[in-house]
Formats: sequence, C-alpha cells, structure tokens
Amino acid sequence: MINYDEEIKKFSPSLEVDETEDAIYNSNIKDITDVVLEMFKEVKGNE
Repeated sequence: MINYDEEIKKFSPSLEVDETEDAIYNSNIKDITDVVLEMFKEVKGNE
C-alpha cells in the first residue's frame, strides 16, 4: 500500500517547472489587456 505522507516528504518539483515559472513571472510581455488599454489611450488622445 502507498504511504502518501512518505511520498509527499520525498516530493520535489522538477527543475524545468521552476525554470519555466521564473521565466513566466520575470517576463515583461504584454498581454491582451495591456494592448487594449494602450489602444484606448491612443484613441482617447487622438480625439
């Protein structure tokens, strides 16, 4: 039978997950919300 408490103690996330997480959180890529807000500012400034 599997001892879940022991398995959880042995668990460690893979390095790939940590690296991916860091890349996502540290990136400064615009998402769609940023793009739409920038478009609204431009349209408002042109009026």
